[in-house]
Amino acid sequence: MINAGKPKFFQTNIAHRHTEATIKSNRRRYVVLDVETTGFSPRRGDRIIEIGAVTLEGETVTNEFTSLINAGRPIPRTATKVHGIIRKMLADRPQPEEVFPAFARLIRNTTLIAHNAQFDLNFLRAEFRRLGLRLPNRHRCTLNLSRRLYPNLPNHKLGTICRHLFDDIDDTAVRHRALDDARLTARLWRRMLKDARRQR
Repeated sequence: MINAGKPKFFQTNIAHRHTEATIKSNRRRYVVLDVETTGFSPRRGDRIIEIGAVTLEGETVTNEFTSLINAGRPIPRTATKVHGIIRKMLADRPQPEEVFPAFARLIRNTTLIAHNAQFDLNFLRAEFRRLGLRLPNRHRCTLNLSRRLYPNLPNHKLGTICRHLFDDIDDTAVRHRALDDARLTARLWRRMLKDARRQR
């Protein structure tokens, strides 16, 4: 738990192995992230209303971060149909200026990974700009990599790829909630690294 008092957003240290020195030197430290939003375009004023992230050191999950975010924007029904988040769920959640500086500290000196990374990072950059934060991180996109590794799939949605690769994945595994999908993307990333090595 990050903050004292009523828990509003969480950062769980799963393994206490990284120090400031190893964060700076470890090139294999990644943060796998996913966001849920009020729409498709930050340029049109859409905002992030949930963020979830998983920290990987090599192939080991060491940390998780998740928060709903009260961005002060209405949530259209079309967006709620995707992720199930309604305005009432955000009433007592932290505002962007509470969440994103904490997230910026988490991702410092890491490579970011997301499925359809352009979407997530466009939103994250817009939120960071509002707060005067920078997002210089390198990134990798599991969507783009999946198109190279698994070209014969009918589509390259996260659920389609994971159902193809993992026997224990069904329609309920892809919930379109940020931390659930970040966890699934982290699992996919680790599998894709192995498959990429086999194809060399």
